[in-house]
Amino acid sequence: MMFARLPSLRRCFALFAFLLPLHLLAAEASHGVHGMVLFGGQGGLYASHLPLFHAPHDAQVVLQLRFKDPQLDRAMRARLDGKTALWTLEPESFALRRLAPDTDTPLRGFKATVVEGHFERDGTPRVQGAELVVERVVLYRPLSPRPAVQALARYVPVGPFLVKLVDSRPDFDHIVLLERAAGAPVAVAKHGVEENLADLARQAPVAGTVYYETADLR
Repeated sequence: MMFARLPSLRRCFALFAFLLPLHLLAAEASHGVHGMVLFGGQGGLYASHLPLFHAPHDAQVVLQLRFKDPQLDRAMRARLDGKTALWTLEPESFALRRLAPDTDTPLRGFKATVVEGHFERDGTPRVQGAELVVERVVLYRPLSPRPAVQALARYVPVGPFLVKLVDSRPDFDHIVLLERAAGAPVAVAKHGVEENLADLARQAPVAGTVYYETADLR
């Protein structure tokens, strides 16, 4: 009888799930719509994933990328060059784990809506279905959900920008435009989740803030 075979089928499916490679299960857990800040200029374009302390968004990721359409790529580089205005990407769904350095299925590109402003906060869509090519994963850091406190806010240079490492909980996401590229990482005293631009400006030629967020990292 067909119905008598159902328990056996369930056992087979359970065994199949058990035998799945762990990296495939991890990739599935990280699948979602991973919004990003788009920033850069004539020297290159970058995207910073908007992280949270829970799956599927629990990794800090920064990409160097380009638009597949050369005309759009040139236009966006010119639009962003030397500016602090916020632009974001709303990508198609993908597994964030595919951007990890040890992945077996690296993500080479994706489609996204290009939004002037924040894509979840009344931003204005400017380009639908834009194709982006991932040139390089600049940063990939899994985030721990455990509370933690660090005495210093640490920033890494990304082109003519500084990107703060998310290493505490609560914490803040911070991208800073510089007048010229920094030659080395920068660390300043941390005051809770407040951006410390005054101290930062003593160590790097700060031009302004591109992105500052605390609510997502409580």
